[in-house]
Amino acid sequence: MKKFLKILVVLVLLVWLLCFVLTLYAGPKAKKIEYGATFSYPYAESLGLDWKTAYTAALEDLNLKYLRLSAYWDATEPKQDSYDFSALDFQLAGAREHGVKVLLAVGRRLPRWPECHDPSWIQDMPNASVQSAQLSYIETVVSRYASRPEIVAWQVENEPFLGSFGICPQPDPAFLDKEIALVKSIDPSRPVLVSDSGELSLWIKSGQRGDLFGTTLYRFVFSDVFKRYWVNYIPYWFYRVKAGLLRLLHPGKPVMIVELQAEPWTTKGILNTPIEEQFMTMSPQKFDTMISVARSTGFSPQYLWGVEWWYWMKQQGHPEFWDRVKQLNQ
Repeated sequence: MKKFLKILVVLVLLVWLLCFVLTLYAGPKAKKIEYGATFSYPYAESLGLDWKTAYTAALEDLNLKYLRLSAYWDATEPKQDSYDFSALDFQLAGAREHGVKVLLAVGRRLPRWPECHDPSWIQDMPNASVQSAQLSYIETVVSRYASRPEIVAWQVENEPFLGSFGICPQPDPAFLDKEIALVKSIDPSRPVLVSDSGELSLWIKSGQRGDLFGTTLYRFVFSDVFKRYWVNYIPYWFYRVKAGLLRLLHPGKPVMIVELQAEPWTTKGILNTPIEEQFMTMSPQKFDTMISVARSTGFSPQYLWGVEWWYWMKQQGHPEFWDRVKQLNQ
């Protein structure tokens, strides 16, 4: 028994030492965290909002430095070879007017449920034809916006290796590489970001691709396993250890938080969940906790998740979240 305890102590010390070394490889923490947000106009519409009004209010009032926008395939190419860029044009024009830097996401799997935003016309296509159409859509979008100065980087797909979440086909690393290569061939001057789950991945497959890496950071969730609300008590250094491993394998690769939880995790949707229940996974105090944990990672920029909900909550008489975000970049 004593021998077993000695071995256990040695193993614990070795793991601790390894984690300590990896945190050093994660690099210095940012002296000043810059905050942005992800904006999804279809999600804003699902909350009953006038999305243009909500988007403009965010630009004018929240002091955002960055925005992550999405070229949703179903909205951008509603009919094959027939494109509608009106929503993206509006969003990019607003960002440019307010001096906000844009991370533009392209691909089949993009932020917000159901993750894969498929146009209806691909439904009966064989996979090879879907992929060919997907590459054509990406080429069209990137070619159209490659000269826009407000775009500082492209995101190709969203958490492309998280096969357990969303209504999507299984991950296809070879095809993802084709997408990344296509974007870089059209616009070699801007970096490509690939993202992954902060809690459910070691970032190995995703981290070796692209020029930038973006992690998620969630804490207050609903557990499908335990069928109840759950708190992930994952410390900030967990993310820095993984960043250290990533930068050990790929020196100098920038790491940022591309999706920082700042809205509730609901199973029935916001409109079908009482505000008191929403507060179980995102209250003003929980918001402050998320900001504190994320700030401790030292990663920058950090894109907050939930701007549409903050605006909706403001309309419901709860401006606490909107007001908190206003203070972050001051």
